[in-house]
This record gives sequence, structure tokens and C-alpha cells, in this order.
Amino acid sequence: MRFRLFHSNLTMLQKAGYILGPLAAFIIIVFTNPDPSSPIVGYTAGLALWMAIWWITEAVPLPVTALIPVALFPLFGIMNGKTVSSLYFNHVIFLFLGGFMVAIAMEKWNLHKRIALFTLMIFGVKPAKILFGFMAVTAFLSMWISNTATTMMMVPIAMSVIVNLESYLEPKDVKKYSVGLLLGIAYSSSIGGIATLIGTPPNPAFIRIFSISFPNAPEITFAQWFFFAFPVSVVFLFIAWFVLFLIFGRIKFNLDKNLFRNNYAALGKMRKEEMTVLIIFITLAVLWLTRVPITIDNIHIPGWSQLFPHPEYINDGVVAIAVSMLLFIIPAKEQCRILKWEDAKKLPWGIVLLFGGGFALAGGFKESGLSQWVGQQLYSLKDLPPAVTIASVSGVVAGLTELTSNTATSQMVLPILAALGTSIGRNPLMLMVPATLASSFAFLMPVATPPNAIIFGTGRVSIKEMFRVGLTLEIAGVIIITLAIFLLGPVLGIDVSQLPDWAK
Repeated sequence: MRFRLFHSNLTMLQKAGYILGPLAAFIIIVFTNPDPSSPIVGYTAGLALWMAIWWITEAVPLPVTALIPVALFPLFGIMNGKTVSSLYFNHVIFLFLGGFMVAIAMEKWNLHKRIALFTLMIFGVKPAKILFGFMAVTAFLSMWISNTATTMMMVPIAMSVIVNLESYLEPKDVKKYSVGLLLGIAYSSSIGGIATLIGTPPNPAFIRIFSISFPNAPEITFAQWFFFAFPVSVVFLFIAWFVLFLIFGRIKFNLDKNLFRNNYAALGKMRKEEMTVLIIFITLAVLWLTRVPITIDNIHIPGWSQLFPHPEYINDGVVAIAVSMLLFIIPAKEQCRILKWEDAKKLPWGIVLLFGGGFALAGGFKESGLSQWVGQQLYSLKDLPPAVTIASVSGVVAGLTELTSNTATSQMVLPILAALGTSIGRNPLMLMVPATLASSFAFLMPVATPPNAIIFGTGRVSIKEMFRVGLTLEIAGVIIITLAIFLLGPVLGIDVSQLPDWAK
């Protein structure tokens, strides 16, 4: 039987990455160890570069690349096998899984579609209002369920609007407006995801990598992140809507006022199961936002966790699992329970492994001393003004995430930025938070993120149109992120002028 190294379906980039990943690791480990006095620094750098190349080129499935630390860190003496394995499952993973189970229940019982149509009924049927309505609904849903699922649900609703317009508008006007409407869905699904810790994978990845890099740092809670990122998301959503409306939305039409109302009526009366999922969804959000005390100026709101003897034992992952378990316990009329265990098969276990690989990589950076070495090499950046540093990091990460998955991008750069922050004497959050946000700002290319690919797959949006609008939004995103760190950074304890005690 003839042996073939590559399958014919692999692209040239994947084939190149397949070879270059282990080859680059071999060269660094054997010939160019960056720190001869500490060989494991070179070992870690080589294996990290191998993972980066395979993640960028997708030479093998991303979750498989994420398992490299389990297989090779112990062999090279970087970390104990028991230690590196334990990094793959933690409270952040449970936060993600709990939130995703609620999202599965929303999709299963069509609650997300009811929310979408109900909201669109409120916004009205004028061009600007329809565009903003679709973007607002998409952004809100993406705060809680995956941007892929949100886009898949919103596109058919948008297509019904577009088909309705085709019956009495000029084809060129319909084409122009449909491009703006579809791009609005794709972009707002990414913009909305940044607002919560479960909205997009880079957010929980950041929380865990931050805690691994700085174990003495105070916890960043769901509420803190929400109060920081939600305003960023809202402002960016308005800017994206304004840009899309200026380019594509300035046409006039009178859409049937009952279009969304009829679609909503087709869903029928809200079933008991939908109401149950809605109550659980609202309960989970409220418990996340009120778990720890909230202090705004002289106003102090105590957190409910203070009612328990050990509030420090309770984290957002505990809340997510405690509430989502109810979905498997509460009876349903049409089925024995709101969720069956078969529904849990939809959980994105590949992303869980991808998370774990990033956490293990961050642990390897710290344990081997590679973080310190990288920080020393980048020490000269300390002379740059904070605004320039933040904007540069945001721009580089936003560009990188156009080429690879946003989760893989954040996993690669966050450990390096953690080291860079301490090296230049600045708060590491000043660099890590912008990178986390920017990794979700992929607006240029269809391959950059699943929502972009779904919209491109409709055949109504060209790469040229996506790139032209996406470049404008990418630049706007870098500016917004930079301003947010200065204006809202204190919500996360970010002071750009000094290095906090927990990072020393």
C-alpha cells in the first residue's frame, strides 16, 4: 500500500505548516536556545512556536495542537504531567460550559428566535431602524450564545426581509441594502460577544491565563468585565451601525409593518419550557452580576455570596453549573426534562481542549522562565507612551486574528503580554485586556470568523465589500479599545502609570 504524507484536501499552507511546526521547534531546541543557562526556556519556546504555527496554519485540528503540552511538556522537563493535565479543567471551563448549556436550551426551545422577532417588532420597519434592530438583537444574543449560532439564526430572518424588498424595489437598491444588513449581522455578533465573559472564547481564556500568570492578583468577576466591556460594545455597535448605514442604508422603502409580527405569531404561544428557560437565563445573568459587592462612588451594593460562610469559595463557574444543572432536573411537558444528556453532546469539547492548551502554554511560559526572558527582550518598549503601546498591541492582534481563530490568537499572545507588562513596569492588564478585545475584532476576511464565512456564503456579499467596511471598523476598534483602557480601565483596576503590587 502506498504511503501518503498529505491528504489531497490539505491546502498548501496546511502542508507547509505541518512540516514547519516541528522543524522550527527542533531548530530552536537544538541549535538556537535563547537562554543557554536555562535549557527549558528554549524547550518551551520551541514547543510554543510549534503550537503557534500549527494553530495559524491549521495543519492539524486546533484541539489536537492544544494537546501538545500534555504530551511533550513532561518529556522535556518543563512541567510535571500531573500539573499540566490539571490546567485543562478549572472553574473557567465550568463557567463556559454552564453558559453554553443555557444557550443550548435557548436554541432547543426557540427562545432566542422569539427574543429576536419580539425585539425587531419594537424597532419598526424603516431602513435605518431595521438595520439597527438586526444589529442590536444579534449583539444581545451573542452576549449569551455563540456568534455562529446567532448568525445562523438571524440570516434566515434577514433573507425574508431581503426577499420582501425584492418584490418592489430596484435590484441595485436591494443588493446595496442587503450587503449592509448581512454585514451588520456578522459584525454585531462579534461586537456583542465581547460584553460578557461567556460571549466569546477569548474572554474566559484571558481570565484563566491572567490568574495563572498572576496568582496573587484580585479576581476579575463577571460583573467587573460586564461593566467594563458592555459600554465598549454599545459604543462600537453604534459606530458600526452608522458606518454601514452611511454606505449601504440610505435608500427609501415601505416594508410591510406586519412582517415581523406575522413571523412572531407563527411561533405560537410561549410554551412552559420556553418560559422556564427564560427564567433560568435571567436568573443566571442576575446571579453573575450580583455575586460580589458592587461599589460605585459612595454607593455600596452587597453581593449575595456574602450570605454564605465562605464567599471566597464561590466563583462564576460555580454559579454557572449550579443554575444550568436545573435544566436537566426541571420536568418538561414534551420531554422528560428541559435538557436531556444527549443535548450536552452539542457542547464544544474541541474549544474546551483549545482553552486547556492555552492554559497549559501559559503555565509553561511561567514555570520555565520564558515569560521573564521575553519580557527582558521587550524591555525597550517601556519608553513608548501607553496610548501608543495599547494601540499597537490592539492593531497587531486584530491583524493576527484575521489569519487564525480568535481563541488560538489570544492563547498565543496573552502569556507574552503578561510578561511584557511586568518588564516595562506597567499594569499587565493594560496590554492583556486590549489584546483580548481585539482578538474578537475580525472584520476583514470571510475566513476570519464563522459569522463572516456564513454571511459570505449567502453569495450576496463580496470580499471587496467586506474588506472595505471591515478595514474602517478595524481602525475604529483600535481607537475605541485605546480610549476604553483610559476611561473605563479603573473598573478592572487598570492604572496605566504604574505596576501593581500583585505583578511585582
